[in-house]
Amino acid sequence: MLDRCEPTLDTAAVDERLAALLIARGKLRDTDLARVARVQAGQQQREHLSRLIVKLGMVSERDTAEALSGLLELPLTQTVDYPDLSVLNGEVSARFLKENLAVPIAEDADKVTLAMADPQDHYVSAAFGLACRKPVLAWVGVPAEIEAAIERLYGDGKSRMGQILEQVDSNDEVAPDDVEQLKDLASEAPVIRLVSLIIQRATDAGASDVHIEPFENRLKVRYRIDGVLQEAEAPPAHFTAAVISRIKIMANLNIAERRLPQDGRIRLRAQGKELDVRVSTVPTMHGESVVLRLLNQENVALDFSELGFADDDLRRFAEILTLPHGMILVTGPTGSGKTTTLYTALHRLNISERKIITVEDPVEYQLEGINQIQVKPAIGLTFASALRSIVRQDPDVIMVGEMRDLETARICVQSALTGHLVLSTLHTNDAASSVTRLVEMGVEDYLLTSTLNAVVGQRLVRILCEDCRSAYEPLRETVEKTGLERVTSGDTPVLYRATGCEQCNETGYRGRTAVLELIVVTDVIRRLVLQRADAVAIQRAAREEGMRTMYEDGLCKALAGTTTIEEVMRVTHEG
Repeated sequence: MLDRCEPTLDTAAVDERLAALLIARGKLRDTDLARVARVQAGQQQREHLSRLIVKLGMVSERDTAEALSGLLELPLTQTVDYPDLSVLNGEVSARFLKENLAVPIAEDADKVTLAMADPQDHYVSAAFGLACRKPVLAWVGVPAEIEAAIERLYGDGKSRMGQILEQVDSNDEVAPDDVEQLKDLASEAPVIRLVSLIIQRATDAGASDVHIEPFENRLKVRYRIDGVLQEAEAPPAHFTAAVISRIKIMANLNIAERRLPQDGRIRLRAQGKELDVRVSTVPTMHGESVVLRLLNQENVALDFSELGFADDDLRRFAEILTLPHGMILVTGPTGSGKTTTLYTALHRLNISERKIITVEDPVEYQLEGINQIQVKPAIGLTFASALRSIVRQDPDVIMVGEMRDLETARICVQSALTGHLVLSTLHTNDAASSVTRLVEMGVEDYLLTSTLNAVVGQRLVRILCEDCRSAYEPLRETVEKTGLERVTSGDTPVLYRATGCEQCNETGYRGRTAVLELIVVTDVIRRLVLQRADAVAIQRAAREEGMRTMYEDGLCKALAGTTTIEEVMRVTHEG
């Protein structure tokens, strides 16, 4: 019964080949391997590489499982492979399954199929063989999926978070004012694992932000996924102080200060991804509300087509970027992808013949070959003061994170006048409003018309899941109400709706893209600016010259099946 249905390889040889494979795929670094060797040297019983790199956060569970599957030539267990009912009849205890991260997924007259997080663990497969009196066929499983299957089939209803909370002594609950005891509790293993689990789940879900909000009788945890907040499992209310203190310790914030807002930063590695986490705390009625912004450089697509630029807009915007001087603005509300658009423009402009300097608050992603400055208002390093200094650094391209005041706007205009290409962002509802906003701020209209080259207005819409979207023909009333006839040729339009499946976590959407409008500042628009025309007149002139509004761009994306008409109407407030 100890026979295995898969090839057996020497453990050391498997570890060596697994490391080489992950390095070749760019999932593991040589420095990581050196750290693993140091950890293994200090262990009495040498832990397998596949377990250790996941435990240390160097490689994600799925990447490790996929590499093991290919290396050992074993099938990779998919979500649909896990059974709805228990395969065994009590031959193996649930505790054994949990401790060894293995779960039977099928049984027939000849064998038992076993999903294992560590298929190199011969002891586990041998134990199953003895218990079932059948040969064992090992498949590779993702640990989180195995845990979920065990909990569903054999568990007591306690989640992974519940299991962690069991390890915290109820006597450890301390008053929020007891700083020393809070430090001690926040440094204990269960609380550390609790915070790590919250961040790990956010990373797995592709969240951009984690909101940890205390209320009178509960602690609420929410993830912003594809721009929409979704509530997640949270610790009980009496863990609020410990969880928030742990995050503040990680971000080097003052845990004794709870009356004033604080901002910090955490650099960590979760699921094999380098994360830059921005931490913001503000005092509320029932404690401190904490928001973690997860910045993962691997998820940034510095490509205009992937950002949502249509071919015609991309061609015109690329021509604007070739101009040696002038000003380009990107406008939209917070969280509309403005900075990513500017980074993509910088990525295209970044050649050895150009010197590029940015002034940002904060520096969200580090770009190779570009000088990036983080503003620090507390010591007087503001956008305006930094700009005054960098124009003496002889840059070719300047990127300003945001035009927040007249002084910054005027220095940007002066920089554009003196031969620099300036890129910046502004908070307005649409592209045309940016022009009038600058004039209202106090920028002289004759200077603005001499420097402004183009304005991009944008919003983000969720992308339909390609695995479950469904097509339908809209009613005639819907076509008329939404204005679909603006972008159709007269044929009956076909739209798509979000359905929801396992691949998209039943939301119907996966990822986001931009809906855009691009105003190229021509002589006609310059004359309107000098005449102090309003935003409506400027937009009308831009449309006559070929501009497609954000709403119309959204309609085109809805017809293409990229998003839904409801998403377009939600973010553009038209229709």
